[in-house]
Amino acid sequence: MSKFADAPMLYADFLAAEKFTVDVVGSAISGGRDINGQSVSTELSGGGALVATFERCNCFEPEQQEYINMLAARLNGSHRYINVPVMSDFMGPFGGQSPMIGGIPHSDGALFSDGSGYSQGRVFGQIVEDAALNAGKLVMDVFGAARNLRWSDWFSIFHPVKGWRAYRYWERTDPEDVTATISGYEYTGKRYTLALSPPLREATPAGKRVEFARPRFVAKFPTDFTLPYSVEGTYRSVADLRFEEAMGG
Repeated sequence: MSKFADAPMLYADFLAAEKFTVDVVGSAISGGRDINGQSVSTELSGGGALVATFERCNCFEPEQQEYINMLAARLNGSHRYINVPVMSDFMGPFGGQSPMIGGIPHSDGALFSDGSGYSQGRVFGQIVEDAALNAGKLVMDVFGAARNLRWSDWFSIFHPVKGWRAYRYWERTDPEDVTATISGYEYTGKRYTLALSPPLREATPAGKRVEFARPRFVAKFPTDFTLPYSVEGTYRSVADLRFEEAMGG
């Protein structure tokens, strides 16, 4: 299996960070200045890389500090990977509800022994047309959304080689009504053509599922960053985490 495809998930909620940021950096290079003195930039075909930070993670409980210690042991040195979620719950097309639906029973109506059930994303998509590596456009059907796609939303796709990768759109066509049968169930939704940023990390076939609930991307610590174990007053640990999208290999 790809070294990117089997990465674990970062338990972001458990970290209790006060601030989360995500950005796409390195999308273009400077090409000097034109005759008017304005700077000229050239877009790179790869579209830059995602970076994310979790600032002021307040770890009061011993298990939180154990988890921070594990992250340092795993990720210091920048040669192992983890899936980092994009914390877009509030802005996504979920109608003010949780992006996940929980308590889903087995086919016979029973739950697990602890009273819990399965969970799934409230909003998901499906790729309509095959898309090549570095494609900047996707045709996608979207199901379960509480609103039409409008300015921009984050979503993620699991690629067999590159693992989980997160994308957002900067332009979209007007929605068209669509009905599709997926895994034996009929869904109604909307079809869009989306302009992507960053472009696709791997060629993606029609029929591929797209996740809008807690999008994620495989990442590592930057090479100039380590996560020290630091404790205040013997019981409180405050940590800052930095991640960059795993691009090599």
